[in-house]
Amino acid sequence: MFAALLNRLPETGETDPPPVPARDNVTRDLRFRALLGHAAWSTLPSAVRERFSKRPTGGTAVVYRGEVVECRMNRAGWLLARLCLPIGGPLPLHRDIGAPAVVTVTEDAATGGQFWTRVYGRARGFPQVIHSSKRFTGPTGLEEYLGRGFGIALTVSADPRALHFHSDHYFVSLGRVRLRLPRFLAPGALTISHVDHTDGWFAFVLSLRHPLLGVLMHQTCLFHE
Repeated sequence: MFAALLNRLPETGETDPPPVPARDNVTRDLRFRALLGHAAWSTLPSAVRERFSKRPTGGTAVVYRGEVVECRMNRAGWLLARLCLPIGGPLPLHRDIGAPAVVTVTEDAATGGQFWTRVYGRARGFPQVIHSSKRFTGPTGLEEYLGRGFGIALTVSADPRALHFHSDHYFVSLGRVRLRLPRFLAPGALTISHVDHTDGWFAFVLSLRHPLLGVLMHQTCLFHE
């Protein structure tokens, strides 16, 4: 089933999805649309637009469940994932395929952003839990905070299949001081894509490429709300 989903392209439309009903404290969110602009937003599949128009508030959550269908990393990527453990372990640590996966989106009430929590099952041991906060701020209008002051400034793009998040630069905040990491210290170009499939499924694709070390990590998970 998952292989078939990966090969199927979504149908797209030119109109916005209907407003997300204000039930269970999930209201409509126009911030991702504002970042993209109307023309780019309109190219997205309606299911993606609906998915990124939800704003859970008041302690509610949006939950997606699925499984890991692809995870590969070279030696440098494996090492980087472990070096990042002190800042919360934001990268997958294992290559297990077929493991269950869950994504939960909740409100970051302190900043007005969103907490994204990803849980990856493992063949042995406890699941890995990755959490970050998407905040609508900074020079690009969107940042992802990882932990210990580290974060990524993101840009967004769209095509008829997917919404893409691209790393613009990496930074660390020390109180009120914000330091932009120079390129030679950056782990590489990060792209996270939400690729729509039919029947309510979508793929979460993470790719991290270093200019000298190649593709450090590539992960694909399939989810359903």
